[in-house]
Amino acid sequence: MNPDTSHCYVCGPENTVGFQLPFARDGDHGSRAVYTARAEHCGWPGLLHGGVALTLLDEALAYALYFQGLYGVTARLEIRLRQPIPVGAKLVIRAWTIARRRQLVNARAEIRLDAPDNPLVAEANATLYLQEQEVNKEE
Repeated sequence: MNPDTSHCYVCGPENTVGFQLPFARDGDHGSRAVYTARAEHCGWPGLLHGGVALTLLDEALAYALYFQGLYGVTARLEIRLRQPIPVGAKLVIRAWTIARRRQLVNARAEIRLDAPDNPLVAEANATLYLQEQEVNKEE
């Protein structure tokens, strides 16, 4: 966990109304988390709200930077919801960086059901904007 984000809505362990979702490093350029879709996060009855899926993808993208020692914010996020996500489903959320050019990092993220065929239920392409102190770090 990033110690600067103890009250973060998604990952903060001290945020009692948030997800309290821990992320782990996934390879050299990525992040990973496992989340079970909860009823209090549904939109239509029995289905995870699309905005919650977007939030999970966005947080995974931020952690893909964090695990590389970088900090930034989402500049652009394009999400595709491929199928409804049922409440109670165990989800695997992953994100990874693809390329960096100065202050911009291109990245991808996905959510898959933790099931035998691991169906892809949501995916995102993103551009992340590095905070000023990160611009001069080695690429």
